[in-house]
Amino acid sequence: MSEDYGRPIHYTSVQRGTPVYDSEGVAVGEVRRVEDNYAEHILDGFEVLDREGTLRFVDAPEVARTFERAVTLTVTAAELPVLAKPVDRGLGGLGGGNPGGGLLGRLFRR
Repeated sequence: MSEDYGRPIHYTSVQRGTPVYDSEGVAVGEVRRVEDNYAEHILDGFEVLDREGTLRFVDAPEVARTFERAVTLTVTAAELPVLAKPVDRGLGGLGGGNPGGGLLGRLFRR
């Protein structure tokens, strides 16, 4: 990656408008909102406005790293539309993620 992402930061410090890159370094969108599981102090995921203008929810397992000037993903641009569901504004901005993904999904699949 030739992009200078800056130093690593905690996900709660990621700002709206931060560029989002796939696992190959391709720009796929920008952060619109950080979704935090406040009760457990863990990242739930990010709302990302993709290049086509669709607001998507990227679940925490698909987030690789957070930096001052970038968020990197564990998936490619081609995989993003399949894994990152469009945000359903009917849920008050609290949902739209992958209900089978993340920590809770792994715990309840046992």
